Amino acid sequence: MTSTVFSKLSQPVILGFDPGRYKCGLAIVGVDRTLCYHEVILVGEVIDHIESLRQTYPISLIVMGDQTGAKLWKHELSRLQEAPNVILVDERYSSLEARDLYWEMFPPKGLSRLLPQRIRSIPRPIDDIVAILLIERYLNKLTEVEI
Repeated sequence: MTSTVFSKLSQPVILGFDPGRYKCGLAIVGVDRTLCYHEVILVGEVIDHIESLRQTYPISLIVMGDQTGAKLWKHELSRLQEAPNVILVDERYSSLEARDLYWEMFPPKGLSRLLPQRIRSIPRPIDDIVAILLIERYLNKLTEVEI
C-alpha cells in the first residue's frame, strides 16, 4: 500500500526498513520528519524496490530494525551500488506502537470508530508503519539531550 509520495526532493531522506520473513515494510522520511512514502512489499522484491526508490529519492541512510534477519539484510543492503550506511535500531515493541500510529494516520470510520482501539482489527499489514517508527526512534535518539 502506497501513501504519500513526493518526488525529486532536494533534502536527503532516510529509508526505514522493517525486515520480515515474508514481507517487509519500507518508509521514506525527510530529515525534517516529513513522510514521503510507505509501503509493504514481499521479501523477494526488496532489493529491486529499494534500487527503484533510490532513483526518485536522495536516500542518505537506511534505518533498519535489529531483530528478524537483521545481520543478513544488513549484508544484502551493503551490496547495493553506492550503498548508504545502514543503522540498526532497537525494534522492541514497535509493532504495538505501530498499531497506535496506524489509527492516528487512518482514523476509523463508521461504526468501528465507536469500538475501543484495542479491539479494532487493522485491515492490512503494518510493517510500513513500523518502518516509520524506526526512523522516528533514530531521529529521536539523535536529538535527545541528556540532563
